Amino acid sequence: MKIEHLRKPEDKGLFISLEGMDGAGKTTQMLQLKRHLEGQGLTVCMTREPGGTPISEKIRDLILSPEYGEMHPWTEALLYAAARAQHMAEVIAPALERDEVVLCDRFVDSSVAYQGAGRNLGMDEVYRINQRAIQYRLPDLTFWFDLTPEESFRRKSGRDPEDRLEQQDTTFYETIYQTYRQLAVDNPNRYVVVDARKTIPWIQKLLRCETDKRIHQLTHLHENPLNHPSNKQEEE
Repeated sequence: MKIEHLRKPEDKGLFISLEGMDGAGKTTQMLQLKRHLEGQGLTVCMTREPGGTPISEKIRDLILSPEYGEMHPWTEALLYAAARAQHMAEVIAPALERDEVVLCDRFVDSSVAYQGAGRNLGMDEVYRINQRAIQYRLPDLTFWFDLTPEESFRRKSGRDPEDRLEQQDTTFYETIYQTYRQLAVDNPNRYVVVDARKTIPWIQKLLRCETDKRIHQLTHLHENPLNHPSNKQEEE
């Protein structure tokens, strides 16, 4: 599934998402990348989905609670979209308009993979209900941490009994994994595949290299990109 990416003219910042199975090391890498970018004088907004705002975190609790095992797949998909709408309006969009770098643990690709493919609701349909929620914004760069479901559960020492989604069968997770692989193939201008079996320093080097490359590209797109100190010096 190819998802067209269009930047909004009011967005001066850089939007980066990290996708992949739990246990792939996304949080560790986000923290290190945040420090790297802040060391360059950039302002970084680090957030997650579902969540990122008080309302969205409440929705997260509702979605993941094993107490609601009877939740219909479309209810689940629409709750994710609702949490994402609040997150975009309250956190992501304002940060991008303030020239910040947004690092987001999961975004709309997760819904396409988990609900669209995993729940068999249809990837196009799930993306369609999310378009208004995300205000037609997509990440400029998506790092997909390539880790198989088997390795994910091995790293986590099994499944989390407090997470409703982790109670699904192996086929569900294999479908999600294969969907991510296809999204990476279909969207090569946005996706960077990260071998999550590599060492932490190796992965961090890749993330920094690709991120710095995108920042350099933005330098040629905007007169005053990302509020970078080097750009202020050039103006002076």
